[in-house]
Amino acid sequence: MAKCAICGKGTMYGRNIRHKHAGRWERRAPKTNRTFRANIQKRMVTIDGRPVRMAICTRCLRTQLKAVS
Repeated sequence: MAKCAICGKGTMYGRNIRHKHAGRWERRAPKTNRTFRANIQKRMVTIDGRPVRMAICTRCLRTQLKAVS
């Protein structure tokens, strides 16, 4: 359940920076690794007239609702 079945959006990686401790080069701000997880939901999606249960991100769900309306 880590990736969207439609667009392939998954986990991205980045850094947390504590700006409170920033300053000169000697006192560089501490950085820690973090993850940005995609908002994946398990939903029933109609494909070729048949309902299929799949893991889909909320962006694709929203786009699908707009295409149906």
